[in-house]
Amino acid sequence: MQTDLVVPVKALADAKSRLRGAVAPDDHARLVLAVLLDTVTAAANADGVRRVLVVSSDPQVAATLAANGFESVPEGPVPGLNAAYRRGAAVLREADPAGRIGALQADLPALRADELAAALKSADGRRAFVADRQTTGTTLLLSTPGGPLDPRFGKGSALAHALSGAAALTDSWPSLRCDVDTPQDLRFARDLGLGLRTSALLGAVACGPIEC
Repeated sequence: MQTDLVVPVKALADAKSRLRGAVAPDDHARLVLAVLLDTVTAAANADGVRRVLVVSSDPQVAATLAANGFESVPEGPVPGLNAAYRRGAAVLREADPAGRIGALQADLPALRADELAAALKSADGRRAFVADRQTTGTTLLLSTPGGPLDPRFGKGSALAHALSGAAALTDSWPSLRCDVDTPQDLRFARDLGLGLRTSALLGAVACGPIEC
């Protein structure tokens, strides 16, 4: 079963505000882009992933993605994370009305393609989700083939997705569960093994509270 993934990204000026301080202020946007590229690169290399579509209205994000071979579409008229997921899902659903769509977070710099592939296989066609390592948020939400995505991201999204009928996928998959919201999260992801771009950036710039 093939899966098409939606990955939304805020404008760089507003993205990952809680991660500020991990690197010098002038390098924050570069860090966000590096994390995004490591995320979508791992996702695109996962067995079972057919397409990765980023939703962002930031021209720098779009240009960086295009230069690296990834596609993006601008956000729709309704703001917010769930609206961005619905926007991307609508584009993908138009291309394949019977396909399976996944909502993937953009801040998974340690993501391993084999762990994402295992989660996709584990869902077995069900509407399902993977909680983050704190167990309260969601890093991946999957629709049934041809079914609605119905994203409910935000505070307490793991419970919200469970209450909406999505099955919780409970295998470990540490890299898939490790979204990065704070410098401490980035340290945790570094211990798992960062992607090439994030690792290279942290090796080249002045760091903040984390020891990178």
